[in-house]
Amino acid sequence: QVKLVESGGGSVQSGGSLRLSCAASGVTFVGDSMGWFRQAPGKERAGVAGIYSVGRTTYADSVEGRFTISQDNGKSTLYLEINDLKPEDTAMYYCAADFTDSLRFFPLLSHNFAAWGQGTQVTVSS
Repeated sequence: QVKLVESGGGSVQSGGSLRLSCAASGVTFVGDSMGWFRQAPGKERAGVAGIYSVGRTTYADSVEGRFTISQDNGKSTLYLEINDLKPEDTAMYYCAADFTDSLRFFPLLSHNFAAWGQGTQVTVSS
């Protein structure tokens, strides 16, 4: 059974940093694609960062250079380091697992990810 549990969200001021964690069980990481998505009120869920195929990463243009995705296979934990936070980064952040490793061939699309966590809220004030 797959279980993903996010943590690390919070309320920060613009320019601050956060480190989100996603504790995973039932996920091997090796051979899977893992991703971070976010959804702001009134907006669709959008991919922000993904990791696949022995550590390769991909990022949305809007977060490139500020967000860093990583994983600790030994701890079965996925991370998202967020720096220089902006008010437009305010959203619920979700981690997700794709067991087909779709990021090898496709962009970060939510419909390719089968397992999801419950989310952690990030709120950035100006």
